[in-house]
Amino acid sequence: MSPKLLIRLFSINRVLTKHGLDELIFRTSLFRGMRYLAFLSPGTLARRTHGSMGVRIRRTLEELGPIFIKFGQALSTRRDLLPEDIADELAKLQDDVPPFAGSDARKIIEKELGKSIEESFSAFDETPLASASVAQVHTAHLPDGQEVVIKVLRPGVEKRIRQDIAMLYQLARMAELFRKEAKRLRPVELVAEFERTILDELDLVREGANASELRRNFENSKILYIPLVHWDWTRQRVLVMERIHGIPIKNIERLREEGVDFRLLAERGVEIFFTQVLRDNFFHADMHPGNIFATPESSYIAVDFGIVGSLTDEDQHYLASNLLAFFNRDYRRVAELHIESGWIGRDSRIDQLESAIRAVCEPIFEKPISEISYGHLLLRLFQTARRFDAEVQPQLVLFQKTLLNIEGLGRELYPGLDLWKTAKPYLEKWFADQVGPKAAFNHVKKQAPKWARQIPEIPELAYRLLHNAAKGQLQVSLGNRQMEEIQMQMSRNNRRTIQAMAGAAFIVSASVLTGLSGYLTEDAASIPIVAIGCGLSGLVLLGFSFRN
Repeated sequence: MSPKLLIRLFSINRVLTKHGLDELIFRTSLFRGMRYLAFLSPGTLARRTHGSMGVRIRRTLEELGPIFIKFGQALSTRRDLLPEDIADELAKLQDDVPPFAGSDARKIIEKELGKSIEESFSAFDETPLASASVAQVHTAHLPDGQEVVIKVLRPGVEKRIRQDIAMLYQLARMAELFRKEAKRLRPVELVAEFERTILDELDLVREGANASELRRNFENSKILYIPLVHWDWTRQRVLVMERIHGIPIKNIERLREEGVDFRLLAERGVEIFFTQVLRDNFFHADMHPGNIFATPESSYIAVDFGIVGSLTDEDQHYLASNLLAFFNRDYRRVAELHIESGWIGRDSRIDQLESAIRAVCEPIFEKPISEISYGHLLLRLFQTARRFDAEVQPQLVLFQKTLLNIEGLGRELYPGLDLWKTAKPYLEKWFADQVGPKAAFNHVKKQAPKWARQIPEIPELAYRLLHNAAKGQLQVSLGNRQMEEIQMQMSRNNRRTIQAMAGAAFIVSASVLTGLSGYLTEDAASIPIVAIGCGLSGLVLLGFSFRN
């Protein structure tokens, strides 16, 4: 363990002791055997325990820095898992973190833009509008009078984040060495995924690009508005966006006074999430209440786009299939999908997994969200997964985190929301778009330019293939990975091979028939038509053989 890491660990211990929270750490199973160290900790005698537990936890997270604040933000959305006083205090971490000096923000902006504030803006307020873990926001006016907000990174934030990530890696490796359960949880990979996510937040140009993409995806939408990015004033540490005027989603009393339809708002939140995940495969992954506003028309305004998520086509398919199977109570299909996707070992018994999932899920159906804790449901599912040696999927963490945020938001807005019935139509529509004639047409339309580039090469490739095969010079070079894929998908590969050979044969036949057509009599006038048919058939078969 490096000296820097040791110093950071001692610093964390000092802050925990200062606020009287070190005892909580030593109660966990990982550190229970070292509880005696609490009495040797520097500052134990000077422990400060005034204030409620919620206040002390919030102050501790604020003092420890960005990574710990983000943990508190995520936890604040799960009021079903926390006492009310602690949840209320953690909610302050969403946009009410102690700010840094406005004069420092001014210096950063001027350095990034290469000119004074007065040259760039007609007005600038040094008092921050909001302050969070990584950055804070100031209001300003562009030279033409437009209202904007300026997001400015905290001074020294990258150094502190990298230091804490190094500590998390060290703790993850220790967990893998000393905890048998850790292999299934894949802590090092989880830290790597978190590292990619939080370091992306430190590039505000990237955040601006995320905002622009989401804005295009919901252009002219009546349910979600994304503010405009002003690129001429945006840099890596400074982001300038249109200022929006909405009602903070956590201000329930004000929403009620404005006559907002809470049920419609909750249902639209579910619609937005599944539209982003399924239609766009690009979703806002930091949807805590501090980043969401509403309008009297029951629509949403989103801000803070530093964290976004997307899925591979395979993960998107398995997730959507799993959710739809859950909604249809097809637990057998859920079990099959978990094994097919590799999330659970292939040697697991489907019938046992099906029974275990049914026991967890069946009691919660047809209940309103007010009577369901999806946090507790996930805990039960994790316990079930442990029995079947399921591995955590780091690439799905952002999706799971966002889904929990949406559920927590729905619980606050409209406790009677039926998440299952609200989400099911969007899943069914996605499958309808993915399977059937429409999906096949869209696939052909998408692949047509690629096939058009390949078609001129097909006759030459077909000739070489047949020429080398006739001379016995056909060679196939495969590595271990390719051999494994062939063994796993033999039937599909055989079909592709047959299609490719048949396609090549049709094309060669078409070429021969075309060449002969000039020497044939009028009685054989249909030969060119047959040649065209052969050629087209060959191209279709080859096209199908090229499909992924």
